[in-house]
Amino acid sequence: MDWDGIAERGSARYADGEARLDPEQLVRLGNAAYGVGLALLMEHRDDDARLWLLRAAERWRESWEYATPTSWGRPIGVIKACLLAEDDGLAREAAEWALTLGCVDAESPIGRYAATLALLVLERWEDARHQAASIRELDDFPHDVADALATCAGDEVVGYVEAVESVVASFESRESYLEDVPVADTALVLQALARKRGIETALPSSVLLP
Repeated sequence: MDWDGIAERGSARYADGEARLDPEQLVRLGNAAYGVGLALLMEHRDDDARLWLLRAAERWRESWEYATPTSWGRPIGVIKACLLAEDDGLAREAAEWALTLGCVDAESPIGRYAATLALLVLERWEDARHQAASIRELDDFPHDVADALATCAGDEVVGYVEAVESVVASFESRESYLEDVPVADTALVLQALARKRGIETALPSSVLLP
C-alpha cells in the first residue's frame, strides 16, 4: 500500500479545504486530517500521525457548533482521534465534552456508542457497561463492536479478544473506508480502551493494521 501517496493526497485535500475555510468545510477537513493520521500510523510515523489526528479532532469539534443535536459522529471522531494520538488528557477532555452534549440519553445507537466511548475513556466502567449493553443486541449496530465495548467495560478478557478479532475481520471484508484509507481504526481505538482497562492482548496480523 502506498501510504506516502495516501498521506499526500489527504494533506492536499486538507489544504484545499483550508484555503476556502467555512463551516461547511470543517467536517471535510477533519476527515482529511484523520485519513492522513491513519496513513502515517501505518508507516509508524507516530509523531507526525499525532499532529494530524489532533488536527482532525480540533476540526470535528469546531464543526459541532454548526451541526444538528444528533450529529454524534463528530464527538465520536474527536474521541477516537485523541485516543489514537495517545493524548490521554485531551481524550478525557473530549469525553467530558461529549457527555455534556447529552449522548448518555441518546435514543440512537450511534449516540449510545458515543456515550460508551466517553465513559470508557473516563474509566467509568459500570456506566460504560450499561451503555454498551443497551446497543449490544440491536440489529442496526455492529454486534462485534458492541461486544468488544461491553467486554472491555466488564474486564472480560476472552470475550474481548474474540470480539476485537471479529472487528478486524469485518474491516477486512469492507469495500469502502473513510477517505479511502484502508485501516481498521476501530480496532486500534478498542485496543487503546482495553489497555486503560488493564487488558493486554495483541491484535491479529492484518494488512489493515500497523
